[in-house]
Amino acid sequence: MARTTFSVRMDKEIKKQFDDFCNDVGMNTSTAFNLFVHAVLREKKLPFEVATEKDLFYSESNLAHLRRGVIALNNGEGIEHDIIEVENEKNMV
Repeated sequence: MARTTFSVRMDKEIKKQFDDFCNDVGMNTSTAFNLFVHAVLREKKLPFEVATEKDLFYSESNLAHLRRGVIALNNGEGIEHDIIEVENEKNMV
């Protein structure tokens, strides 16, 4: 199979982070891009969601709130709650 070169421009720090990630999982950047391209061609779509709206769960304020909660739990400051079973409306008919 004939090979060719694909050139991509990106922020230098982002490239370093991506190279480090690839290295951590045992592959190089070229292999990662080839995996991406094969996934796109196989699935006939991008292998992730592209959206204009951000998921608010991952907002900085919510992540900070979650971090504070984890710290509180780790310090024994959490409150244990019982799980309350709620019947599904469909099963109530």
